[in-house]
Formats: sequence, structure tokens, C-alpha cells
Amino acid sequence: MNSAPLSGLYAPSLSLLTDLYQVTMAYGYWQQGMQDREAVFHLYFRRPPFDGGYAVCAGLAYAADWLQNLHFSADDLAYLGSLKSAKGGVLFPQDFLDYLRDLKFTCDVDAIAEGTVVFANEPLIRVQGPLLQAQLIETALLTLVNFQTLVATKAVRIREAAGDDTVLEFGLRRAQGFDGGLSASRAAYLGGVDATSNVLAGQRFNIPVKGTHAHSWVMAFKDEAEAFTAYAKAFPDDSVFLVDTYDTLEGVRNAIKVAREMRANGHELGGIRLDSGDLAYLSREARALLNEAGFPNVRIVASNDLEENLITSLKLQGAKIDTWGIGTQLVTAYDQPALGGVYKMAALRKPDDSGWDFTIKLSEQLAKTSIPGILQVRRYENEKGQPRADMLYNTAEPLPDQLTIIDPSDYTRRRPVRADAPYRELLEPIFRGGELVHQLPTLQESRARAQREVLSLDPSIRRFLNPHTYPVGLEESLNTFRTNLILEKRPLRPA
Repeated sequence: MNSAPLSGLYAPSLSLLTDLYQVTMAYGYWQQGMQDREAVFHLYFRRPPFDGGYAVCAGLAYAADWLQNLHFSADDLAYLGSLKSAKGGVLFPQDFLDYLRDLKFTCDVDAIAEGTVVFANEPLIRVQGPLLQAQLIETALLTLVNFQTLVATKAVRIREAAGDDTVLEFGLRRAQGFDGGLSASRAAYLGGVDATSNVLAGQRFNIPVKGTHAHSWVMAFKDEAEAFTAYAKAFPDDSVFLVDTYDTLEGVRNAIKVAREMRANGHELGGIRLDSGDLAYLSREARALLNEAGFPNVRIVASNDLEENLITSLKLQGAKIDTWGIGTQLVTAYDQPALGGVYKMAALRKPDDSGWDFTIKLSEQLAKTSIPGILQVRRYENEKGQPRADMLYNTAEPLPDQLTIIDPSDYTRRRPVRADAPYRELLEPIFRGGELVHQLPTLQESRARAQREVLSLDPSIRRFLNPHTYPVGLEESLNTFRTNLILEKRPLRPA
């Protein structure tokens, strides 16, 4: 066992960041001689998170980094070689391990840019290449994209509720491990928070870092005023006092006392923080005390299990809060801890290389039935660049002259497309033949994209409660093909 489980976790190779069944299927494909058959997989989610109307995709930069470094190290192969079958024999023979040792990633990958608004059943990533490789990368892509998309979407919702107020991410201590904390800080910034308390995330991702002090700071001194005075001495131009250790409003008065001393020395108190109690009432009372004492510019920071619905409610109650510190609810996506993204095969090259077999996964639920083809997502926009409808179509088949979008959950809902309707294709080439061919945007650029994209949506789609459903459908010939394929694959059952 590794005696340094934290410092040794991120080894040069992360190829074992996968489920065992991906490796067992890879071996099975290899054993059957199917490893190089060309396949197409799509990564998508079936429902927008948080009962919302959309999601904001994130995690592509992590996924691209992982794919660029995909290889099996000697340690990886030694571990796989040590795994035993149920009868005690080796699980993977040496010649298969030799194959993995020489494996080089050669797939084509197309993806929707981070920060783009996306909807249910739209491929966020399309992978095309040798079956074994395309299968092997499933788990890593899902874990890297699902979580960051979830948190970025939550952050966008919190950003919308907060309006022009400052939003800080304070969630590292409540995150699912330090890696979850890093991923969450990155995704939250992409989604619109202004800064993080996570210093490592600040260093790695160039995110502004902000913080105050804990209750323990106040408790370490004989009284609250002395604690504030000491903190002001340490940070004369960067002090925010946590005022609720003993009595919140008395804490505000102590903060005012120290703020006067700071002003006499040429410095100004930056803010106070409320972390418990009735935040609407306390913030109004605190604002009145601060204003009366001549400190109208001292900011009021609030924390304590905040999220978009509570922020909205506090604003309706007239809360005088300038800055929102969001922790647990954001970094754990508390009200929906998983996106539910999936990765499904949609096409497999015929053994004689004469064309494609388009594949479909059926289910007792129509919502879980996959979409066959080599899919692209076309977003139609109005003259102002605002999204109007998205169409999924099969790039392996020619498009008809007259396009009609069909809602796959209700075939009677049809939307004809004007021949001159402006559009953009969302899936962009990222890898070709395993080589990165796309200059990925910076985190700051993806953050700006997310803000533009969300604001371009109609408010009815952005609302938190019972949002309007944005139209996403299949191109008519693809819908017809999918329907026929469902009927072909589903057995007839006698009544």
C-alpha cells in the first residue's frame, strides 16, 4: 500500500481512472478481434439538473488533458496483471497487457465548448474511433464532465439570483474530497462566482481568492473587540469581521468601534459577515447601524447554507446583503448531487467496412432510449443571436432540402425550419487521430461565454420554478429512422 496516499495520488498516468468493466470489455473486444472496428459514442444527459430549463457544460479542459496523457504505465500494467479471476488465475493475460502498453489514443473527439448552454439529449461530446479505445475512456469522460457541468449550472443559477452582488465560493471544507473541491471551485468560477476561498484553486486556475476569519479567531482573544483590533492590525486594508460569535448586533457595534479606530489610522473596514440567524432581519439592522455610524460603504457578507432560492427569498424580504458566500449547497450540488450523464454507442462500422450499423439502446422508458447516428447539434438563432431551437441530425446521411424538427417525446410537435434561418453547429473538432487540434479557451473565456449564453436565453427558460421547455428535437428523417429502428429491435409480445 502507498504510504503517502495524498501526495502520491496523482501519478503521471491516470489511465486506471476507470471502472473495471471498461477494462474487461476492452479485453473482450481484443480477444474477439473487434478492437479496431470504428465506433461512435455520445456523452449526454437526459434531464436538466435542479428541475431547471438548461445546463451549462463544463469539464472539457479536464477531459482533453486526460485524453492527451492516456497511456498505461508499468505500474498500471503491473496492477492489472495482479488481478485474479474467480478461480485464482490471472484476469488479464500478458499479451493483452502488452497490447495496452503500446496503446496510443487515436480517436476523433468533437465537443461543445465549455460555458455553452445545453439541453437534454444533446451530445456534449462525440467520440469516433477504434471500439476498444472509445469504450475505454467512458468512465473518465463521465466523471470529469458530469460533476463540473452540474456545479457550473448551479453557480449560474446562484449568479442569476444574486444579480449584480458579489458571489464568493466558500465550499472546500464541505466538498467531496480535495479533488471534488478543486473541480467545484473551477466549475463555480466558470459559472459566474467572483472568487473562491480555495487557495489551491486560485493558484492552479487563476481564480481570485477571498476570505474572512473563523469564529475561532474571535474565541482566541479575551473579547470580540480585541479580536477585531488584532485582525485589523494584521490586515488594515483587507478586514472583514465575522460578527456572530456571541451576539450578532453587539458584534456589529464592536466592528463599528474598531472601524472608527481604523479610520483614524487612515484605513477602512471592508465588511462584516453574518453566518447565522435571520439574515434578512440581521442584515437590515446591521445596515442601519453601519449607516448611522458613518460607514455606508462597509459591505455586508452573508453565508450559512445559501443557494439560489434562499437568496431570492432574502432579497424579496429586503435583506441588505452585498456579498453572498456560498459553500455546501454549491460545491456538493446539494439538491441534486449527480447530473446523470450517460455515454452510449450510436454507430459501429460493419465488419466488412461497407458502411455503418447504427445502434440504439432501448428501454421501458422512452426517455432512456438512445439516438442512433453520428450526431451533430445545430442551434438555430434569431437575428439577435438568441437561441430559438436545437436540431440533432445524423452527419452520416445527407440532409433534405426542407428541414423539420420533431420532438422525440411527442411526434405531433413539429417545427419547420426556414431555409435562411441562421444557425451554428455546436460540436467542434477537439481531437483528430488522437491529436489535439483545437486551442481550448481559457477558464476566463469560458466563464465569459457562460454569462453571454445564459443571458441570451429567454427568461422563461431561466426561471427556477417550472421553466419553459426549450425546443430540442430530431431532424425528421433521423426521427423516422429512429422510430423504425425501435420497432425493428423491440420484439412483438403476444397480448
